[in-house]
Amino acid sequence: MKKIWLLVTAVLSFSLLLAVLVLQRVTPTAATTATINSFLPSPGSLQLSFCPRDNCEKILTDFLDAANSTIHCALFEIDLESVKKVLLEKSTAIEVKVVTDNDYLSQFNHSFVRADKWGLMHNKFCVIDGKTVSTGSMNPTENDAHKNNNNLMLISSSLVAQNYGEEFQELWNGQFKGGEEIRNPQILVGTVPLKIYFCPEDHCADQVKEELRRAKHSIQFMTFSFTHEGIANVLLLQHLEGIPIQGIMEARQISEYSKFPVLQYQLGAENVIKDSNPRNLHHKVFIIDGETVITGSFNPTEGGNERNDENLLIIKDKEIAGKFGEEWEKLYGGHSNP
Repeated sequence: MKKIWLLVTAVLSFSLLLAVLVLQRVTPTAATTATINSFLPSPGSLQLSFCPRDNCEKILTDFLDAANSTIHCALFEIDLESVKKVLLEKSTAIEVKVVTDNDYLSQFNHSFVRADKWGLMHNKFCVIDGKTVSTGSMNPTENDAHKNNNNLMLISSSLVAQNYGEEFQELWNGQFKGGEEIRNPQILVGTVPLKIYFCPEDHCADQVKEELRRAKHSIQFMTFSFTHEGIANVLLLQHLEGIPIQGIMEARQISEYSKFPVLQYQLGAENVIKDSNPRNLHHKVFIIDGETVITGSFNPTEGGNERNDENLLIIKDKEIAGKFGEEWEKLYGGHSNP
């Protein structure tokens, strides 16, 4: 059985390598040559937390409780009682609107809650007062806040909030799995350049591949589910170019569709490993050259790219990348247990 598995892996690897050669002929998009001057300036700040070692539940509830006029949330799943309580209490005084996935509507079903009807509404973001955004990989659930490895980011910026707010309105109006492309994807929050995209309309997998192709020194990743062939191909190409690549993946998500066997076979068993958290490694993160981070709700999967509602955030900042790097080191070193 082991020999058959290795043979299948080798065949898959060969097909991937052929696809990699094709990638060398891809012409970079205009965004490749974009400079910082193309980013719209916006005063603001970013706050990063990691669950479960940070108190993500309190951070999120405090964030929501600070709203003065509006709360607009697109949340895949909601089972944290504290979050439910804040949303219900706030709904008696200010405008609260929530979009959730239809599979989890029963967890939080009220007059101000709407759900999709097919595919996954997989976002995890809230916009308060049209000024501040929460996003990242964390669902407001007991597991994600206290047992799974996640990230939670709070962004204070009216332009960032406008982007997420416009996406929310599409979802609220029933426009799932599509919508208009983002108007202002590149924003300079204080001194930190951000790129913001929503799937499927902004082609999130293409955005990830483009950033990975820019790598000069290193790529590290920590992913819950990784099945996207095109993104795996870019990693293989960068490996052939001599760029060190290391990753950690959620053990429960390694199936016949996972890119784990191929990536481990090509990059080395010591460089691509399974996580050790008895719960879940729930990050969807790539760290490039120690200065660029890709995060958000988007798993590198075909479903995430084409059939779900997702958001993707690309941050170019050494300090933030360093914090994600520390998280990666903890997980890669076998310390992913809460």
